[in-house]
Formats: sequence, structure tokens, C-alpha cells
Amino acid sequence: MIKKRVIVVGGGLAGLIAACQLAKNGHLVQLFEKKQYPFHRVCGEYVSNEVLDFLKRENLFPETAHFPSISKFEFSDTKGNTVSMDLDLGGFGISRFLLDDFLANQAILLGVELLQNKPVENINFNSGVFEVITQDQGTYEAEFVIAAHGKRSKLDKVLNRPFIEKRSPYIGVKYHIRTDASKETVALHNFKAGYCGLNAIEEEKFNLCYLGSRDELRKYGSIPEMEAQTLFKNPRLKEIFNSSDFLFEKPEVINEINFEFKRPVENHVLMAGDAAGLITPLCGNGMAMAIHSGKLAAEAIHRFDSREEVEKNYQRNWNMNFSRRLRVGRVVQRLFGSESASSFARFLLSDFPAIGKVIMKNTHGTPI
Repeated sequence: MIKKRVIVVGGGLAGLIAACQLAKNGHLVQLFEKKQYPFHRVCGEYVSNEVLDFLKRENLFPETAHFPSISKFEFSDTKGNTVSMDLDLGGFGISRFLLDDFLANQAILLGVELLQNKPVENINFNSGVFEVITQDQGTYEAEFVIAAHGKRSKLDKVLNRPFIEKRSPYIGVKYHIRTDASKETVALHNFKAGYCGLNAIEEEKFNLCYLGSRDELRKYGSIPEMEAQTLFKNPRLKEIFNSSDFLFEKPEVINEINFEFKRPVENHVLMAGDAAGLITPLCGNGMAMAIHSGKLAAEAIHRFDSREEVEKNYQRNWNMNFSRRLRVGRVVQRLFGSESASSFARFLLSDFPAIGKVIMKNTHGTPI
């Protein structure tokens, strides 16, 4: 086996999984993360069981803690009318605060050079070698680069990625709460111009995370006022907010969440996780997709020697596993976030449950 020098940009799930797998196979890996572990990320924190066996098989699952097993799905329209159904595959709840930190420590144990508080400013490719430049003007070289820098970054602009030029109407807001809700259920509650997910995570806590409207936030001037004027119109959400213990001093917030088409390979860089494509949160398996894409990127670099073969293999496998799921997610999203659409979606799930099963099958993968 030829040892390869690989730089991973971004220490989320895709980047950490790729780094761990490459280091385990003897490659020289540097991983750049702009923050310091542990920290919170805006994320649904529900993981489809499609990746559970893989994580356990590779010793990338924190077995010492207890994580709730999730087997049911609850949906409410903007009026608070609900319908429930079983999940075929199911999943588990775990915070990114815990999981990312665990994986970062596993990466270090496997020999990854983890560089924290190191934002990457640019990636250049010349004569078969990558030059990665950090914010503090450090320069690092590698034969391969995996970019797993998340949903949207200044790096996307530097790399001239087309999607970055399009403004997005969405914001993401996340809390951890303690509340009286089913630990076996992942819930999706609609409100005007958005939807809110709720599921149990470790330590008797719940993750509450919603996709909202930038225009609604601008209209009402603050997140609490926007929540009172939009989310609370759904009685289920009003009840959750008013009866729960909120554990953060302030919510985690991100702007410009973009679901536009992205390419999995750009200028010879392998894009992984949300950097390669973001599935709508209502599909509930973004974390599993990030884990799987990190695995695919690492496998391509490990298995093939030529750059052309690495890129062709990764692009083919990425498209085979994720392209259809992303397309279906964008279509399904039209059934959410308005009174008429969410009522119609609830009617479909209630009276034609087979349709819900089809949607789940087409937005989730098979166990890896």
C-alpha cells in the first residue's frame, strides 16, 4: 500500500469519519477544524440506523453512553393536527456536542493530526499537489483533499462554487431542552414558512431544531418574537415551548441554509457531507449521509492510486447513494411550511400511509 498525504478540511461527521478511516489504513492525515471541540452545531441530531452497524464495527460509536432508540414518526400540520407512523429502519438520538468530540478523540488515537482553531482560507491545486492555506497564513501540502466544511463557507466562494451566488431564504435554530415527550419518537411540526424537529438525545435531553424564514425573522426583529408570532400558531409547538426547560443561554443559529445542487468533486477536491449536498432536514438523515459520504471518500483514496480513478469512483458512488435522495427531499419539502401544504401532507400520511413509507424509502439508504 502506498501511504498518501491527505488533508481534511472541516471536522464535522463527514470529515472526522474520513480522517479516521484513512488513518486506520495507514495514510498520513491532517484535519483542520475552525473551532475547538466540543461545541454545538445546528443539527437535527437524529441518526438513521443505516450507519449504526458501520459505526460499531469500526469502533466509532460511543458505547459507554445510552442513546434513545427512535422507532416512530409524528407529524403535525400548521394547525397542530397530528398523525403518527412507524419508522421502517428507525434510528437513534445523539448530540453533535458528544458525537463529534468522541470522533475527534478517536481520530487522534488513530494518528490523525488534528489542528483545531485553524480555519482554511484557500485550496490551490497545481502540478498534482494541493496547497491548503489557513487563516493564519500557514501553508500545508497534500496529494488529496477532502472538503467537509459544512453547508456554506467562505471557502465555497473562494472555490467559485455556483450555488454560493444564490441567496437562501432559510435560517436554522437549535435548542436543547428537557420536556415531557416520547423518547421513541422523532417529531416534525409545521409552522408558517418552516418546520421544527424534536427528538430525544442522551442524558434525558431533547434536541429541538427548526428551519425558519429569514424574512420572518427580519419582519419580527428577534428570534423570540418570531417564534411567538409564527411557531406558536401551531398549538403543539406552543405547548412544547411553554412547558419545556430550555438548557442553552441562547439558541444556536445559522443563516443561508442552501439546498441547491452541488458537485461532489470540484477542482479535484472531494466534497463530503453537507459540502457535497444538503438534504432537506425533514427527511431526517443528514447525519447518516454525512457519515456515509466520509466513508466513501476515504475508501476511494485508499483503494485507488491515480487521481482520475479516485475522483471517478467517489463521484459514481456518491451519485449512486445520494443523488436520488436529495432530489426526492427537495420535492417533498414542498409539502411542508404552509397551512394548505402541511394539511395535505397530514391527510396523505393519515389516509394513505403507504405513501409515507415510499417517501421514507426514497430518502433513506440501506445499512452499510
